[in-house]
Amino acid sequence: MSNCSNCPSKGSCNNKEHCSIENNPQNHIGKIIGIMSGKGGVGKSTITALTANQLAKQGYSVGILDADITGPSIPRLMGVKDAKALSDGESIFPVVNGNGIKVMSINLMMDDENEPVIWRGPILGGVVKQFYTDVIWGDLDYLLIDMPPGTGDVALTVMQNIPINGTVMVSVPQDLVSMIVSKAVNMAKKMDIPVYGVVENMSYIECPDCGKKIKLFEGEGTDGFLEGLGLDLLAELPMSKEVIDITHNGVNETSEKIEKIIDGVVSKIK
Repeated sequence: MSNCSNCPSKGSCNNKEHCSIENNPQNHIGKIIGIMSGKGGVGKSTITALTANQLAKQGYSVGILDADITGPSIPRLMGVKDAKALSDGESIFPVVNGNGIKVMSINLMMDDENEPVIWRGPILGGVVKQFYTDVIWGDLDYLLIDMPPGTGDVALTVMQNIPINGTVMVSVPQDLVSMIVSKAVNMAKKMDIPVYGVVENMSYIECPDCGKKIKLFEGEGTDGFLEGLGLDLLAELPMSKEVIDITHNGVNETSEKIEKIIDGVVSKIK
């Protein structure tokens, strides 16, 4: 494995002498972005899938590494839940969806997507590391990593063993001003990984008659909270049937309205 010649962090790494990152010489990845959340159930995987889809529509080559081993929803969101990732005994080949996005997830290697993954932290971390080192991603402009929720073993393994260029935090309004987001942000900062900003999911409901945005959780301290952490609010996704349907139908077909919202994320990570 080559450590520097094909590393996305080449030229910006501050710890070359003690680098533990292994890079597959068959892969050439322009930028690696981690999509994080302080807790589960806030729509992190949905934001990952929408962002990947929008990048692909703009002509970029994109891959998604599903590091949420115990809650892998990326195959369903990307429309490949019935596909299987193949291996030649040494390398693993990702599944490619209808939009040309390469996808790797533990569910693509299991017979039944409903089968639970009951593994301890070190094993989970090892699998995620393999998804980076052993998968033939080839030439990619962007590799998005759907991170596991929280700041535990697997998240730490990803940050220590994959050269992430930056992260995007996903939250919902009632959590945005809490310590949960702060913990994830501070973890990234301690690992010297830039945080591009926050995506607020389930931010509001839009009145079907007048179009007025109705905030379910007012979150008066949001602006001050973001300012205190030095973060930008990249996008606000509504709580709507369209967004809910993405969970069931995938992201292949989304409205111009949703795409315009996600453009706030895409433009920041470029």
